[in-house]
Amino acid sequence: MPAPRNSLKSELAAGRLCKGIWLNLGSPLVAELAGNSGFDWCLIDGEHGPWDPTVIRAQLMALAATPAQAVVRVPVAEDWVIKQALDLGVQTLLVPMIDSAEEAEAVVRACRYPPQGVRGQGALVARATGFNAIADYTTNANDEICILVQAESRAALADLDRIAAVDGVDGIFIGPADLAADMGHRDDPGHPDVQAAIADAIPRIRAVGKAAGIILGSTQARADAVARGVNFLGLGSEATLLADALRALAAE
Repeated sequence: MPAPRNSLKSELAAGRLCKGIWLNLGSPLVAELAGNSGFDWCLIDGEHGPWDPTVIRAQLMALAATPAQAVVRVPVAEDWVIKQALDLGVQTLLVPMIDSAEEAEAVVRACRYPPQGVRGQGALVARATGFNAIADYTTNANDEICILVQAESRAALADLDRIAAVDGVDGIFIGPADLAADMGHRDDPGHPDVQAAIADAIPRIRAVGKAAGIILGSTQARADAVARGVNFLGLGSEATLLADALRALAAE
C-alpha cells in the first residue's frame, strides 16, 4: 500500500476553490470542531501558533476523523523542521518567508526522498506510515506532498515568476500583513500599493498553473480575491473568531 492520495493537492491543481481556516490555539478539540464545520482544509499554524510536534500530532489525529484536509504551516524553512512535519503524517505544507526561487527549490528538496531530495528515511517509525503499516510509503510519497510557499516581501514578488516555475511548488500564498510591512505600510494591508501588488501577483501565479492563496478578513475582500483567481482561500483564524465572539457576548 503506497502513501495516501492527497486530494487537496489534486483539487488545487484542477483549479478548484478550496476554503479553509487557520488553527492557532493548538487545541485538538477545536481542530475537530473546525474539521466538521464544512471547511475544505484546516491549517495548523506552527509559525504563529505553538510549534510543538506532540500538539500538532494530536490536532492531525483529530482532523483525520473529519472531512477537512489537514495543512501544517511550519515556522521556518529548515530541513529538519519540514522533516518533522512530514513524519507526523501531514501531506500539505505551507512554508513561510520564501523570497527566491532558490529558497523554494530547497523547500522542495526537503520534502522529497532521495534522489529527488534530502528527506530522511525515518518515516517507518512515524505516524506518516502508520508506524510502518504502509510498507511502500516511499514509492509515491514524493508525488503526494503538496508544497505551498509564502511570498510576503518585495523580494519575493520581484522573483515571483521564477518561484512559480519551480518544479514541485504547487502554489504560492501571498501574506498580506508581512507584505504590507515590508512595503512600508505596516498594519495597513489595505493600502492601495499593497493591494495593487497583490492584484498583480495572483494572475501571474495562476497563469503558470499553480494555486494562488491568501487569507483575508472581510467578505468583500475574499470575493475580490476569488475574482482575481485565488483558489486556496483562508477565511480567518479560530483564535480571532472565538475572541470576537467572547468580547461581543461580554459587551451585551
